[in-house]
Amino acid sequence: MINRTIAGKELLWFNNTLVAVQISSVDGEDGVCVIEHRLPCGDSPPLHVHRNEDEIFHIIEGRMRFRIDDRERIVGTGETVIAPKGLPHTFKVESPEGAHTLTITRGSDFETMVRMASRPAERPDLPPPAEPTPEMIETLTRICAENGIEIVGPPMG
Repeated sequence: MINRTIAGKELLWFNNTLVAVQISSVDGEDGVCVIEHRLPCGDSPPLHVHRNEDEIFHIIEGRMRFRIDDRERIVGTGETVIAPKGLPHTFKVESPEGAHTLTITRGSDFETMVRMASRPAERPDLPPPAEPTPEMIETLTRICAENGIEIVGPPMG
């Protein structure tokens, strides 16, 4: 699943994932952003809180475990989850073949953070896996804070 190309004008490597900005927050009047993700098995962002925008996840393929506030749930292909602004949340990709998702937000915070923390993809595939260094964690924490996102805990184990 994760080796297929994803459609998009701009492909980025965001940490260990491949992303394509399908609709930018500047494309419409309401500031809606749609980002397509390919994520490897085990991928988990740090526990974080969006101060200004809800984050909606639509699972195209795969299985993921979400923690939103103090609740956990497993979701799979075709399901949609919302992480309301102000609530700490994270997820972990559970399916061995990885996951393919859409992340939808209203506003530019998440999109700007992704763009600032990413690098151009060298090919339409996942980047080589890399464990985050202390410097990478510090940089991501700063970029998130600059964009209304606060890291409040570690990734899911």
